[in-house]
Amino acid sequence: MFLNPDTTILVTGANGQLGSELRAIAPRYPQYRFLFSSRNELPIDDPAAMEKYFSSNRISYCVNCAAYTAVDKAENDKENAFRINADAAGNLARICRLYQAQLFHISTDYVFDGNGAEPYKETDPTAPLGVYGASKLQGERLVLENDPTAIIIRTAWVYSSFGNNFVKTMLRLMKERDRIGVVNDQWGSPTYAADLAAAILQLIASGETKEKGGVYHYSNTGIISWYQFAVAIKELTGSACTVDPITTDQYPTPARRPKYSVLDTKKIRDTFGIRIPDWKTSLQSCLTLL
Repeated sequence: MFLNPDTTILVTGANGQLGSELRAIAPRYPQYRFLFSSRNELPIDDPAAMEKYFSSNRISYCVNCAAYTAVDKAENDKENAFRINADAAGNLARICRLYQAQLFHISTDYVFDGNGAEPYKETDPTAPLGVYGASKLQGERLVLENDPTAIIIRTAWVYSSFGNNFVKTMLRLMKERDRIGVVNDQWGSPTYAADLAAAILQLIASGETKEKGGVYHYSNTGIISWYQFAVAIKELTGSACTVDPITTDQYPTPARRPKYSVLDTKKIRDTFGIRIPDWKTSLQSCLTLL
């Protein structure tokens, strides 16, 4: 579906993994005008700057990729994590509603405690283990309080050919070392940021999102451990590095991670008719680029 040619899509946090993937596929959507802003160009935690930007540009959709994502650092930096992930997100939703722009806000599997055994549905109880998850959950609440038409997309285990992520770390370590240990008791579904970017633009292009605000889950299909993810990277790249399974206890981090963070994606598939690729197919696509 082609919308009005003056439809403008603002992407905040445009230098991150998802923002970079949106920039990469934007040329496939010549019917839209895209505005990409980094934190330096448009800090979402500056309400005056945000309001001025929206009043100067006719924004139709805002995809908020800006976030405080340093999970471990957040444990000792609670104020900044909540300012960016919660307060700024809520304010952005208020501005979007004021200027009649629909907000797409990216959230995380870290809103759950990971004690489940079945893929998490959007309606399942939340119980974040640390500051990062708590700040993102508060952001979700403030977004929907300020703008019920907003679409929140929780995702997990994001990687890309852009930015820093697990896949790139594994590629580097497998070149530098003969042997590495990777956690084998945390389970999830990797998300290729390029797939999520394509899904968001497919949702916008459908023209059906304004009446369907709320929380949705998106990740690639399939359930694996971080160890299995690393083994797949090793096999697909032909690395000679030995990958050993280790426990979470053998790799302590300042912030606790959910042990099980698989997301049920039925709602977004059924509501918008999108097809989600298998994790291994997407991993191969990313590795081909890298």
